[in-house]
Amino acid sequence: QVQLVESGGGLVQAGGSLRLSCAASGRTLSRIAVGWFRQAPGKEREFVATINWTNNSTRYAESVKGRFTIYRENAGSTVSLQMNSLKPEDTARYYCATNPYNNLGESDRFYNYWGQGTQVTVSS
Repeated sequence: QVQLVESGGGLVQAGGSLRLSCAASGRTLSRIAVGWFRQAPGKEREFVATINWTNNSTRYAESVKGRFTIYRENAGSTVSLQMNSLKPEDTARYYCATNPYNNLGESDRFYNYWGQGTQVTVSS
């Protein structure tokens, strides 16, 4: 069992930045692949970014490529998502999740443990 906790959400104006963090209660994420997903009201959950643990390779959704960066910090114990040039359409609840397959998968079927999410609201 892995309990994930997201933090760093909030309200920001369009063009601004936020950094989200994902930590696991009682353990490090250094050898666990982690992904970020988001869900806006009335929409399906969608993939945002993922990072493996083997060599920290990453993959991004086209909608965030060049604006968001996923990375490990604190000696790999947390996985963060730096979000720059935010747009109103980035407004959603953001979730991190663990991927036991370590395969940079975009489908949520590759992810087993999920956090409760953190809200990001971008005003125009």
